[in-house]
Amino acid sequence: MSLAFHLLFWSAECLVAMPLNVDADNNDVNDNNDDDANKADSANNVVAGYIPDRLSGMQTRPRRYHHGDLRAALLTRAEETLAEKGPGALSLRELARDLGVSHAAPSRHFKDKQALLDALALAGFERLLATLTASQDTAGESFADRLGALARTYVGFATANAELLDLMFAVKHDPEASEALVKASQSMGGLAAELITEAQRRGEVREGSLEAIAIPIFSTLNGFARLAVSVTLPSATLDRDLEHVIAHTLRGCAPDSPAPR
Repeated sequence: MSLAFHLLFWSAECLVAMPLNVDADNNDVNDNNDDDANKADSANNVVAGYIPDRLSGMQTRPRRYHHGDLRAALLTRAEETLAEKGPGALSLRELARDLGVSHAAPSRHFKDKQALLDALALAGFERLLATLTASQDTAGESFADRLGALARTYVGFATANAELLDLMFAVKHDPEASEALVKASQSMGGLAAELITEAQRRGEVREGSLEAIAIPIFSTLNGFARLAVSVTLPSATLDRDLEHVIAHTLRGCAPDSPAPR
């Protein structure tokens, strides 16, 4: 598969309770317990390094996250903030406040905001690829069935994750984008290439280079997704309109008819 295909293929997207205080260094949790309520008993029972058994069952405030999953919690909250307020509202300090951890805690996982955006984009590409792949696993064998499933799934993801999709394509073009992010974005080009070449082999798609077939297909899909996200198209007819787009795309991919004699 040519490098040019990877580059051209995805250029089409252009159309388109008191919070707990967790210390970043030692994960100590300040449960804000009321010491006055237990002062008299504790004075009689507590010796160096000893906590009475009766205190071990005291109910404490639940932690906002479990040890070891702060990174996942940060990404989840970041995606929620992205959808609600856009990328400009993303801040590691604000995410820490939302999750009830110290403002320094996120730095264990993301050195700065750009690292957070990179991780968000990577997670988005991985989720999109998994969703598209699953659509092919349940689709019929024909090119029409498989392209239809791919188109519906992609447009569904785009409309449900508009801000995330914009971020994904913006970050992947950054010169400092991670190798993992670039690889994940190109994996979708591989999925499309497999779909088209197999259909050409079966005679369902006209002859031509991958670029000549793929660019019109996905430029059309990205354009439709952009219109759907911007509410330019009426939501009541969105599914029907997409079916028209799929049918039009299939006609454009069909093998050339023999010239009449």
